[in-house]
Amino acid sequence: MKNKIYNLAIIVCIALFSSCENAIDIKQVGRVTADVAFTNVSELENGLTGAYGFFDLTREVAMAVNYTDETAEGTENGGQGRTTGAIFNLNAASAAASTFWTNGYDRLNALNRLIEAADLIETNGAEEVSKKNDILGQAYALRAYANFQLVSYFTTDYTDDNALAVIKVDFVPSIADKLLRSTNGELYTLIEDDLNKASSLIEDESNPIFVSKDFVTALRARMAAYRQDYVTAESLASSLVTKYPLADRTAYRLMFQDSDNSEIIFKLQRDVNGIYDNQPGSGTVAASGWIGGVTLFGANTPYFEIGRSLFNLIDPDDVRYDVIVDPVSIVAPDYTNTTDYRVEDVLQVNKYPGKPGQVLLNDNKVFRSSEMYLIVVEAKIARNDLTGAAEDIKALRDIRFGSDQPLPSYGSQQEAYEALLNERRVEFAFEGHRWKDIKRLGERANQGVERDPVDVAEFGMTATLPATDYRFTLPIPLVEFNGNPDLRTQQNPGYN
Repeated sequence: MKNKIYNLAIIVCIALFSSCENAIDIKQVGRVTADVAFTNVSELENGLTGAYGFFDLTREVAMAVNYTDETAEGTENGGQGRTTGAIFNLNAASAAASTFWTNGYDRLNALNRLIEAADLIETNGAEEVSKKNDILGQAYALRAYANFQLVSYFTTDYTDDNALAVIKVDFVPSIADKLLRSTNGELYTLIEDDLNKASSLIEDESNPIFVSKDFVTALRARMAAYRQDYVTAESLASSLVTKYPLADRTAYRLMFQDSDNSEIIFKLQRDVNGIYDNQPGSGTVAASGWIGGVTLFGANTPYFEIGRSLFNLIDPDDVRYDVIVDPVSIVAPDYTNTTDYRVEDVLQVNKYPGKPGQVLLNDNKVFRSSEMYLIVVEAKIARNDLTGAAEDIKALRDIRFGSDQPLPSYGSQQEAYEALLNERRVEFAFEGHRWKDIKRLGERANQGVERDPVDVAEFGMTATLPATDYRFTLPIPLVEFNGNPDLRTQQNPGYN
């Protein structure tokens, strides 16, 4: 598996694992059952390869781009986002709701079938036993990640174990099953159980395109931070910061060109001519080219560009400016006083420049050590160690600027959370974090979506969305009610 993760087997396995319209409408007449689909460890390995193929961050980036303050319309915009994210139009019929729901259960469907099949596979010798265990461990880790992704979009409150989460599906259900939502606590327990199994089964792995024990630690750290279990979060995150030092300025640039893995704990590899190399579809979320918000037709042709409120936070001396802002960008010296703002201030996204052989196609960075570093900062703020948090923010900036930076001073936890949220906004721009960051940190930082007034006026955007707004939780999609009508009684607040 180590040398064929993104080969033709993915296409075969995705066809094998294709799911139905509803999350649990799975057991069809004549479907290929686990005992037929997988008869040996080699086939099980191919199944895991296929399961990896279900994971992608394009839609997460799309959600954060459209429904927060990361972007504004670009010069080549053909209507993308105008009736959705630009005005915060989100309901049970929205593509965002159905996409996250069905994609999440597609992943679980594939992984549950794989895990079910593993029990039926006989092994021959110690090498096969070890290989099977590693495959199963990766499957459990990916299932934990898939479940946490679902929870992060569909629960109203990460910290409330009694709040509704999603449908708990850790088996292959029949078409007769009409399951309702479980609680966060039940999902968190399942996730922890899966991570425990994964940790005991996975072999040591240093290649960040494969699930590893460090992947397990990173997911646990992120989940603990979301749940505000900061003792656990800080301990886990600190262990990874020690193991994965922050990239220097040169390595940081190369990391987003997929030429350096200095601080990458896990990423989804994207290969030229692979299943996510769909550049002719650039302009739609079906294509990985969408992730950069840029068309294929040359310089200054973005359909989304960097929102001015984000751009104004990025110092040109910061290496993150080079990574986020394409050098072809046209930066108006006084953007508030232009004759034609749309063409005089064109801020093109550069975070997904492409790799040799294909523009706009880059690996999806899932876990980086900078996230772990900022989880430690978050934990320090939570226990009111504002000096320690300030020192850590300064240390991060020193590396990103390549020179000694001023030590911040925070007069309150609210100020510190605001600084943290802004730092995350720059560090993880166009990586899919912003929407969830506002949801979980915005109220403490007194910050919601903050779009620049010039963007708002020029493009007809809604200016703000408070962190407490119900639209920071996705609705259960209408498509799910077709086969499971009782689920309507568990729709999230604001969407009834």
